[in-house]
Order: sequence, then C-alpha cells, then structure tokens
Amino acid sequence: MSFFYETQRKRTLGQKLVDVFDLSEGLFETVKAGIRLRYPEADEREVFLRAVASRVSRELIRAYGWDPAVHE
Repeated sequence: MSFFYETQRKRTLGQKLVDVFDLSEGLFETVKAGIRLRYPEADEREVFLRAVASRVSRELIRAYGWDPAVHE
C-alpha cells in the first residue's frame, strides 16, 4: 500500500473533515480570483455574490438582493 493511503487510513474523521473544508475554501478563493480578473471593477461584495451565484440557484442568490442576470 502506498504511503499516502496508509497515512490517510490512520487519520481521524475529524482530520479528514478539516481537509475537506480547507479544500472547499481554497476552491472558493480560486473562483473569486477568476471573477476579479473578469470583473476588475467589481467590489468585494459583488465578487462574493458572483462566486456564490456560481454554486447556488438564481432564486437563492436573489435572496441577497442581487441577480446575476441583471449584472452581466
């Protein structure tokens, strides 16, 4: 068995869960970086909303008072 798999097998569920949250946060930051490149005039709120809109339905993001279709 490889070193990676052996190490993973010994880790607790909590340690693995921390990894999942870290990876998710890293992905979210990468998405926001891409949005900043495409929309350099966007403030941090708009960057956040555009990033969230890439993950949730249009109806849900409209609960924030923002509609991505209007801001294209």
